[in-house]
Amino acid sequence: MRSQTDHANVCLYSCFLSQVVPKNISEALQDNSWIEAMQEELLQFRKQEVWKLVDLPEGENEIGTRWLYKNKSDERDIVVRNKARLIAQGYTQEEGIDYEEVFAPVARLEANRIFLAYASFMKFKVFQMDVKGAFLYGPITGDVYVRQPPGFEDPEYPHRVYKLSKALYGLHQAPRIWYETLSKHLLEHGFTRGQIDPTLFLKRENEDLLCVQVYVDDIIFGSTSPSMCKEFEEIMKSRFQMSSMGEINFFLGLQVKQSAERIFINQSKFVEKLLKKFKMQDCQNIRTLSDVNCKIQPDPKGKSVDQTLYRSMISSLMYLTSSRPDIMYVVCVCARYQSDPKELHLVAVKRIFRYLKGKPNLGLCYPYEGNFELYSYSDSDFGGCALDRKSTTGGCQFLGPRLVSWQCKKQTNVSVSIAEAEYIAASAGCFQVLWLQNQLLDYGFNFLKTPIYIDNTAMFITANPVQHSKTKHIEIRYHFLRDNSEKGLIILIKVHTDKQLADLFTKPFLSGRFEFLIQSIWLITHD
Repeated sequence: MRSQTDHANVCLYSCFLSQVVPKNISEALQDNSWIEAMQEELLQFRKQEVWKLVDLPEGENEIGTRWLYKNKSDERDIVVRNKARLIAQGYTQEEGIDYEEVFAPVARLEANRIFLAYASFMKFKVFQMDVKGAFLYGPITGDVYVRQPPGFEDPEYPHRVYKLSKALYGLHQAPRIWYETLSKHLLEHGFTRGQIDPTLFLKRENEDLLCVQVYVDDIIFGSTSPSMCKEFEEIMKSRFQMSSMGEINFFLGLQVKQSAERIFINQSKFVEKLLKKFKMQDCQNIRTLSDVNCKIQPDPKGKSVDQTLYRSMISSLMYLTSSRPDIMYVVCVCARYQSDPKELHLVAVKRIFRYLKGKPNLGLCYPYEGNFELYSYSDSDFGGCALDRKSTTGGCQFLGPRLVSWQCKKQTNVSVSIAEAEYIAASAGCFQVLWLQNQLLDYGFNFLKTPIYIDNTAMFITANPVQHSKTKHIEIRYHFLRDNSEKGLIILIKVHTDKQLADLFTKPFLSGRFEFLIQSIWLITHD
């Protein structure tokens, strides 16, 4: 009864918000909801003392401004907020004159999955928070001048400009300034920055640990102690104004649901939007991604299709692979034909959408039960790319039963044997394992002799350097695998082909084998 009442209240509140996003300032000024949203943004500027109205000094460059509009929706696609943001047109800035250093660290998607996997292992809740007007908290160095916001010019001084004292969205240096401001605040309150991942902040008290992962102005955090989470909220509120806080449910386009038994990650809402965007919502479902009678290959005599449409479909699907490893291989193969797509390739891409229509809720499962041991699978096909006969490297890494990382990439060189192709693939898997080992050091785990499961002769090449006839033509950099094996950082283990999970990222499959691989990597449908 209470949930029905809350839903009704949200719907009632949504009725007072604009459901249409304006295309320009003229349309926005005709809607009271968007006028209030813009006024709210400018009020935030006044509170943070972002700028000061001055005459433009002679010889100085003025940077234009514009409004961006977006409707914020909840997990039920109900509009809960009209968001207006004033941004600077940073493309007019000149390096060395308007800005110097601009680099700001950003968390990798694998880092976020490691965070959630660790939370499931330690059985603690994960929360999220959003800093309101995050970039406005960073003090800016140097003189930067921007034009007055369109539609809100000062009637007495319409030709004046604003001199910035804080960073503004759109400026090249804004992300770096915000990161320095946030990290300084956290370090002052007893946090330590990750040695490998500078976007991870940790705080220990006795046996308890508080973890904070930062992605620009989106923050997720969790702790083995609820009191440490409350303390962190107070630390953030003491310096920044928070626009939303609560259990994580939507982060970087990923839907995250925490239950009593597991953490479930999927992108069903994004799948629904894609089907509508490309007018595939009424298509017929299929169970597999591959058609045995239609191979994805060059078709020079085929009819060309709209390149913009094809690339848009591929880029959308690539983003979807952040929670759907089952489509990774086919999407990567289709992506190889973006320069000149034919009807054959468009049919293959549409088949992916038909598959998604039938399985929109598939996602990653991170159960609370199970160990937290790191292990990896590595595999390669042989000359599988019909364009240049290069092989495809595939691999996946687990923390216990939790899949946290996967790869599918065409190799840069043509391999002359299956042994060479799979040796190169195992080397690529070794690179990823070493990165994960270093990343997990910040969490207090020191994994040595991490097993890499392979089903080929690569392990014998690693163990026996005397096989000159098979190895003398392989580039020296790929012997990195042998070096780390000798150091004891990894250990190669032969696995039967039927149990090689990395096959999912190197080969197309029909239903039987495909379903087995999906279940083996804990890719499930949320109930």
